Amino acid sequence: MSCVNLSTWVQTCSLFNQAGRSRSPSFQILHPLKNIPVSIISQKRRRPISSFSVSAVLTKQDTLREEEESESEPTFSFKGYVAQKANSVNQALEACVSLKDPKKIHEAMRYSLLAGGKRVRPMLCIAACELVGGTESIAMPAACAVEMIHTMSLIHDDLPCMDNDDLRRGKPTNHKVFGEDVAVLAGDALLAFAFEHIAVSTVGVPPARVIRAVGELARSIGTEGLVAGQVVDICSEGLTDVGLEHLEFIHLHKTAALLEAAVVLGAILGGGSHEEVEKLRNFARYIGLLFQVVDDILDVTKSSQELGKTAGKDLVADKATYPKLMGIEKSKELADKLNKDAQDQLSGFDPKKAAPLIALANYIANRQN
Repeated sequence: MSCVNLSTWVQTCSLFNQAGRSRSPSFQILHPLKNIPVSIISQKRRRPISSFSVSAVLTKQDTLREEEESESEPTFSFKGYVAQKANSVNQALEACVSLKDPKKIHEAMRYSLLAGGKRVRPMLCIAACELVGGTESIAMPAACAVEMIHTMSLIHDDLPCMDNDDLRRGKPTNHKVFGEDVAVLAGDALLAFAFEHIAVSTVGVPPARVIRAVGELARSIGTEGLVAGQVVDICSEGLTDVGLEHLEFIHLHKTAALLEAAVVLGAILGGGSHEEVEKLRNFARYIGLLFQVVDDILDVTKSSQELGKTAGKDLVADKATYPKLMGIEKSKELADKLNKDAQDQLSGFDPKKAAPLIALANYIANRQN
């Protein structure tokens, strides 16, 4: 049995509670989602400690029991989750895009599709599906379809007529290996097959949900989504009057739209209610914009070797970016705010089931490549 000096304990608790009530300074920045000033609280807060009563005598048995109870509660392992889901996605992609005649086009498709990558979009799709009660197997065809379309966008984005890039995921870009003509066709083939795959391979889901998911995916990449963002981005190169609202439009369409589709498809196919789907849609829009803000920061703070793609290309092309318009520090503050806003959308969901999406949001916010 061990004794506790109560007078010393109370003094210590009092000091901690005073510290817990202290506030960190707030900062004002322009939030491009609302185009109004928002308050960002510094991340370096002291954790508030609630006051509570304790017994003057603690037994070893009580201490051991508390330790056993805390150890019995399983903790979410993001590293394990990513490894398992990435492996499942890679196996599914390998199986659905096989090497067959005409070999040239399938080699080109597989070259970019199986070149690695973070698989963030498929993971978001699966996590959203599981959050609302679905399963990995239900979401997998849609997850693969989203990754095929993402890969198509990268192949086309790297072409000389677009960004004219030589490096992607640490390897020569598709057109550098297979030529511009085959690269264009490989992207086209991946786009077409994505819709075939989600329509034919999704099982155990009512047809109405599959049709709804197909419509959502199509809208996310057309003139209301990815294409809209791409064309406005191209037309904005060299302009001197691009503001935050204009930049927000580009990235909500060019980057966030497909991330939004990944999450929404998972929620729809998993049987989520209208309210659940819309909350997850808002979550995805925040992390979609977050992804681009972080991408812009990395483009000017990391090397090509660290990124696995050409660094500083936006600066060379004189494109509008968040660091260019806001500065790096304000861009980082915005990223923190977007991450918080995204995670706020998950309130009301089962915390354990929401853990993968929370971890993915944090990963997007803190990634280094």
